[in-house]
Amino acid sequence: MNAWYYSDINRNRLGPVATQDLADLHANGQLAPEILLWREGMPEWRPWREMMAEVLGAGPAPGAPARLATDGPAAPSHGGSNPYAIVERVQASPYAAPRTHLNQAQAHQAGGEVIYAGFLKRFAAYFIDSFVVGIAGFVLQMLLMVVVFGGMAGLGSNPAALLSSGVGIAGIVLAYLAPLALGAAYFAGFHASGSQATPGKMAVGIKVTDEAGYRIGFWRGVGRYFALLLACLILLVGVVMAAFTDRKRGLHDMMCGTLVVDGWAFTAHPERQRRELGTVTVVILSIAGLFLLGYVVLIGFAVILGATAAAGAH
Repeated sequence: MNAWYYSDINRNRLGPVATQDLADLHANGQLAPEILLWREGMPEWRPWREMMAEVLGAGPAPGAPARLATDGPAAPSHGGSNPYAIVERVQASPYAAPRTHLNQAQAHQAGGEVIYAGFLKRFAAYFIDSFVVGIAGFVLQMLLMVVVFGGMAGLGSNPAALLSSGVGIAGIVLAYLAPLALGAAYFAGFHASGSQATPGKMAVGIKVTDEAGYRIGFWRGVGRYFALLLACLILLVGVVMAAFTDRKRGLHDMMCGTLVVDGWAFTAHPERQRRELGTVTVVILSIAGLFLLGYVVLIGFAVILGATAAAGAH
């Protein structure tokens, strides 16, 4: 039987599968007409709607065009190479989990338009990531408190004695440094991964690259994280710069030679880039606005209570 390969909606190669497996997938409604197929001997990938006759022994779908342009590079004449060069993903079953990641050296495409991520998209992504890292950092701090001090109760029972010992001082330092290290590992690890993006950036459709559009390394990602902290320390001026510079770069991007671009930039499909904010970004910005409004209201309420208490004292 023929060994077939087919793509998913993200143009990732899946397979090999037998002809009967394709028939079963079709019967279960899991092969859309525009899904691409390839097998050894075919010069290029072909849409499923054109291959139904060969695979199923039936005519093409009613109303299907006679020919559709393929959305990928030409396949080699032998099956040992990856005919869909963007992704090295080969599976024994189409239902198995992916075992490898995006091959960036093959996926990178120079040239074409590049849409840089604006300040609002970057803020929305960072809002998501800060929420994730903040919760994880808080849990880590509480665990360290339990291990070193026996919990907050142990720290509060005799803080002077605990803080006078080397173990106590080391515990306090560790409790502050651990979330910082967690944040550096989180951002650097995701930015150096195949997706080139943290979960927040993936949600809004942007990614981090070097100035040539390639994936950055882990240690550059670590440096970029601490450069971001520096950009925040100078009254957020280094961060707000991203709203006004030519390539939407903040101070940390300039220091580390990085760009934040649309997720489809520097790929074979730059036409899929989007300038608009997108639904996810708009929703996240709305939530962030509500958080800010609530914070301002709380501050105002506290000021009013303080003024009322001061007036009552007089």
